[in-house]
Amino acid sequence: MKQVLPPHIAIVGAGSVGCYIGGRLQDHARLTFVGRPALAAAVAAMELSDLGGYRRHLEPSAVTFRTDLQDIADADLVLVTVKSGATAAIAAELGAALVRPTVVLSLQNGLRNADVLRRHLPAHVVLAGMVPFNVVQSPPAAFHQGSSGSLMAQADSRLSPFLDAFRLAGIPLMLREDMPAVLRAKLLLNLNNVINALSDLPLREELSKRAWRRCLALAQREALGIFAAAHLSTARLTPIPTGWMPMLLQLPDCCFQRVAARMLAIDPLARSSTWEDLRAGRRTEADAIQGEVIALAVEQGLEAPVNARLLALIREAEQRRASMSGEELLRQLRAAAGRDQET
Repeated sequence: MKQVLPPHIAIVGAGSVGCYIGGRLQDHARLTFVGRPALAAAVAAMELSDLGGYRRHLEPSAVTFRTDLQDIADADLVLVTVKSGATAAIAAELGAALVRPTVVLSLQNGLRNADVLRRHLPAHVVLAGMVPFNVVQSPPAAFHQGSSGSLMAQADSRLSPFLDAFRLAGIPLMLREDMPAVLRAKLLLNLNNVINALSDLPLREELSKRAWRRCLALAQREALGIFAAAHLSTARLTPIPTGWMPMLLQLPDCCFQRVAARMLAIDPLARSSTWEDLRAGRRTEADAIQGEVIALAVEQGLEAPVNARLLALIREAEQRRASMSGEELLRQLRAAAGRDQET
């Protein structure tokens, strides 16, 4: 009888999210990590953990790491986890490397990555996906899932052969018919990434302080207004309806903490990917988050002054890191929006 091999899954973009998801899948598929040469040592001996108590050490001999996309030419499933700014370049390289029709799943921040991949990969099945949780890397190779949530992907029967691997790995892949709305809802949550980086605080500590939450409320309310003008819906990813989030964020600290505890689990280690990029001296993904809100506003003949100010501030921080209080950021965002009153 011919032996049936487990699926060959390639992780393209061996950063925090890619390493964590790939590490979880390691025992349930043939895994190949593809990344920059500088990441080889970090990927060689990974330590994985999550807020629920999961712990796993991967021996170097168990991990296959490559720097050349030609080494995944026969992959059954490609998970793209590169930063959004690298999507077009990696798509062109994948187009040259993949030798047969392949399922490609974008697990990236932003709204348009799957569309970019599709333009470059017309012979392949390109699907949008979403990672709801934060992953923080601690040198050299510890990857910690610091918040809760289920992976989501655009519903397609061609993902069926891979669902067992995700389920057995403890990171089940939920298939959604409304993926564009899911991505817009995730974008609303990701508007906090820049705010978290500017705060230089762990997510839970930042969100425990009303001034920082009011900043996020301003950014979300602006984005929701632009979505409404464009007749774009958002999915409900938490027990609280999406449109209620700005109001919830403005509650007094004690009230917010009680409500938030029922919505989303966040442990003390969790930080945003933007904070991680800023700390590492990398250009952040703000163009794929705040930049998306600004681009949608322009398409509707509108402005997005709050998110534009956040984008400008994170670009300044990339050049020269400086501390800022929640009250100071709130003052700047209110001024940008032309609001002097309480939000």
